[in-house]
Amino acid sequence: MKILDMAPNRGERIRQPNLRFPKWTRRDFFKNSGLLAVAGLGVDGKKSEKMTKASPASPVRSRATPPGPNIYEKIGVKPLINCQGTFTILSGSQSLPEVKKAMDEASRHYVHLDELMEKVGLRLAELTGAEFGIVTAGCAAALTHITAACVAGADPEKMQRLPDLTALKNEVIMPRASRNVYDHAIRMVGVKIIEVENSQQFRAAVNKQTAMITILGDSEDRNGVTLEELVEVGKRQGIPVLVDAAAERPDAPNYYLKKGVDAVAYSGGKCLRGPQCSGLALGRTDLLWAAWLNSAPHHAFGRSMKVGKEEIMGLLAAVEMWVKHRDHQAEWKQWESWLQTITTEISKLPGVQTRVVQPGRSNVAPTLSITWDAAKVKMTGDELKKALDEGSPRVWVPTSARGGITIMPYMMEPGEDKIVAQRLLEAFSVAVRA
Repeated sequence: MKILDMAPNRGERIRQPNLRFPKWTRRDFFKNSGLLAVAGLGVDGKKSEKMTKASPASPVRSRATPPGPNIYEKIGVKPLINCQGTFTILSGSQSLPEVKKAMDEASRHYVHLDELMEKVGLRLAELTGAEFGIVTAGCAAALTHITAACVAGADPEKMQRLPDLTALKNEVIMPRASRNVYDHAIRMVGVKIIEVENSQQFRAAVNKQTAMITILGDSEDRNGVTLEELVEVGKRQGIPVLVDAAAERPDAPNYYLKKGVDAVAYSGGKCLRGPQCSGLALGRTDLLWAAWLNSAPHHAFGRSMKVGKEEIMGLLAAVEMWVKHRDHQAEWKQWESWLQTITTEISKLPGVQTRVVQPGRSNVAPTLSITWDAAKVKMTGDELKKALDEGSPRVWVPTSARGGITIMPYMMEPGEDKIVAQRLLEAFSVAVRA
């Protein structure tokens, strides 16, 4: 059986001066987590030491592998060429060499995680222009931790009550167009999603139970209420605004933070090419530190969503590469060249048409739409997808609404353009002869 990805793809402001921990009402609350040991820790505005400058990253990626079965084939798992995108079910992206190196080095030392996250948060701020940043166990975990922070703040007694929201703020406003399978990460805290479709509904929905306002970044233009209005009302009422931008580009300066949102969350294992099980949250210092306190290693609601020192340092390296060293224009040209390789080959077949489609906000790379004349090619999009999946090497593509397939070069590796072109030629040739 094949398991497919489900994706298409008010409160008091949590202020803690200088990021110093509040005075707990129960001294022993976080005794075992080690928080009391760093009660004097605070983000004092000092900038951390800059990382050693890495050499510029080449857009060409090496895929040298030793001969014989790889680590997956040895246990009976057949790897694939990913022409679909940064879907978690397809294992996201391949981490950069610099990320692997950082994770390996991080694994060789012990550190105190609160101290580590403080300094990493400051470095993320330097790199991205955000006020602060934290690393989480994926973007979905970031949504959960920030929601918990909006509901319980850094109050240890409230934090221990989650997901029992009795006498706590328990509503999150979200435009209907932003609803998606991943908002489960928000709902799991126990809050109720209040859907709105326009400005009037949004303003009417705001009340003393509103803990947070949130949108899916991809849906900003379809929400029926502008992000600017959401932010304006949120700031006036003291309600944090969160954006889920999982598969988007975390460019600096940040698009959403410039619009005044309190936090924005990204996947670390997609376009950043960081650790697959990592996420990045950028935004207000006090809100994100409260989110960190609501996560592992602390004994709070998010304790099960652990992020280790390896993922933390690996993601920091990925952000460093993204902001300072990766040649994004060269990567784009490389993707276009791969699509051209495929186009040149399959255009030789009668009845096959190709078209390059520019991306939206997520999975930001050009895609190749492939369609064909059903009278000349006796094959459906689903049949072609199946043929590519069952052949060797295995190629994974999505079908399109137009009845064909699409090729997304985002997660492809050098040389795979020629392999994909050959596999398509083989599959189409059979259908044309039939």
